[in-house]
Amino acid sequence: MPTFDIDAAMATLRETMPAYQQPLIDAMGEDGTTPFHILIATILSLRTKDTLTAVVAPRLFAQADTPAALLALSEPRIAELIYPVGFYRTKAKSIREVCRLLLERHGGDVPNDLDALLALPGVGRKTANLVLTAGYGAPGICVDTHVHRICNRWGYVQTKVPDATELVLRAVLPAQYWLSINGLLVTLGQNICHPTSPKCSICPVADLCARVGVVRSR
Repeated sequence: MPTFDIDAAMATLRETMPAYQQPLIDAMGEDGTTPFHILIATILSLRTKDTLTAVVAPRLFAQADTPAALLALSEPRIAELIYPVGFYRTKAKSIREVCRLLLERHGGDVPNDLDALLALPGVGRKTANLVLTAGYGAPGICVDTHVHRICNRWGYVQTKVPDATELVLRAVLPAQYWLSINGLLVTLGQNICHPTSPKCSICPVADLCARVGVVRSR
């Protein structure tokens, strides 16, 4: 079993992280945004900064905010609306296909089921889990690059890829932290625990961290 004190870490992060800008999708979930909006915004956010997604997603939803309305837009029009997010042409195609399948398979609703979400084009485990947790408040562990990096840096897990981290966390992470770990660690990762040269001198959980793989820090 892990020796890292996850209870102390989560308690500290819950106290300190609200002082920082919150991740976009988590903020959307707290605002009562629909699972469909969270699904599409998460697809847009892949390899794209939150600051850009926060501009592009509302621009797209102002034109069409249901599967049927989005499907009525042409692929070039969606690409135009979501430019300049990363891979905007590919995402435009995926968004139309997602909307088509939501209408055909689920009556236009976003499924509250991991396997059904993973069957949608452009939807990986990170996106599916984020829809479940932020959109439905359902059990799930959303593991993105920040959660993967920080959990390994802490010494809480020893994994090579985010999907493996998710599976390990499902076995070792106490259930009460499943919904909150992504938002807390994304905030920590964006502001303090950077991929290179993390700001260990101001990290609120530095005394708990094994600093695995950290070569240089501030």
